Amino acid sequence: MQDARPDSPTIGRPVTTDPEQCPVPEERPGLELSCGPTALDAATEVYAAHRELLFSLVHNLLGTVTDTEDVLQETWLSWASARRSHIANARAYLVRIAVNQALARLRHARRDQVSDLGPWLPRPLLSTAGAEDGALREESVSLALTVVLETLTPLERAVFVLREVFGYDHDEIATLLGRSPAAVRQTARRARTHVRSRRPRGAPGPELRRAVTERFMSAALGGDLAALMEVLAPDVAMWTDGAGTLHVARRVVAGRDRVVRLVRAKAPRLPAGLTVRYVNAHREPAVLLFAGDRLHTVVVLELTPAGDRVSGIYGVVDPENLPHVA
Repeated sequence: MQDARPDSPTIGRPVTTDPEQCPVPEERPGLELSCGPTALDAATEVYAAHRELLFSLVHNLLGTVTDTEDVLQETWLSWASARRSHIANARAYLVRIAVNQALARLRHARRDQVSDLGPWLPRPLLSTAGAEDGALREESVSLALTVVLETLTPLERAVFVLREVFGYDHDEIATLLGRSPAAVRQTARRARTHVRSRRPRGAPGPELRRAVTERFMSAALGGDLAALMEVLAPDVAMWTDGAGTLHVARRVVAGRDRVVRLVRAKAPRLPAGLTVRYVNAHREPAVLLFAGDRLHTVVVLELTPAGDRVSGIYGVVDPENLPHVA
C-alpha cells in the first residue's frame, strides 16, 4: 500500500495566461488556468497519478460516486489554475483541496438534510463496476461503517477517516483542516469512541462472510422461516433506502422478529424470476438481484463478530443509487 500522507500542504495562487492556449471551462467563467499545452500535460500527469487516492479518500467522506466525482473535478480545476512551481508537495496540495471541498459538501448536506425520507445508504462500489474498479483501494471502508460515519459531525467524520482509515497523524490533519493539533486530537478521540460504540469488534474472513450471505439469501428468497431465524442475530437491523418514494421501510427496522416479518411481507412482492449474482461491494460480499437485465436491488450484510449470523442488512433499491453493472 502506498503511503498516502502529505508532508506539508501548500496552496498555490491562480495566474493569468493566454486563454487560447488554455481555454476556460464553460462552467467556470473567469477561471485563469496556469498552463500552456506542455504545462497542462504535466499537470494532468501529476493529477492522474494521485486520482485513485483522492477518489478513495473523498468517497469515504461523502459516500456517493456523483459527489466524489464533482469534488475531484473541483480539485483538478484548482490544481490546473495553481502556480505549480510554488507548490513543494503536489500530493499534499491535492489532498488538502479535495478534503476541504468534501468537508464543505458534508456541511451543506447536513444543513439541507430532510429527516423523513427514510434511511440513507451510499451508492455501493462494486468490484464488477468497470471504471470504478481502479478506485477500490484497500483504504475503502465498508458500507456498514459508512452508515455509522453518517452519524458523526462533518468535522468528526473527516478527522476519523484521515486518522483511522488513511493513517494521517494529528499534526498532518491539523494542517489539512486548519485546526490546532490539540483540537484534532480531541475530535479524533470523540469520533473514535462514537464509532466503536456503534460497531462490533471482530472481522470475519471473506469466505465465512460469503457463506453466511448465501445462507441468508437462500432462506429469504426461498421462504424458509426456520433457516432465516437461524441466520439472523437477535438484534439484527435492516436499512433500505428509496428516499421515501418506494415501497420500502421508511425507518431502520430493528430486532429479528420485525426483520423476519418485513422480509416475509416483501418477498412475495419482488419481481418474478429474479436472478442472483454474488459480487464484492466495498471489498465485502454483496448480492445483486436482477429483474431481467435490470438491476433491482443490491444487498450487503454485516455479520456478528463471530461471523456466524447476520447483524445488519443493507438493501439499496433506489434506482438513482444503484450502480451501473456491465
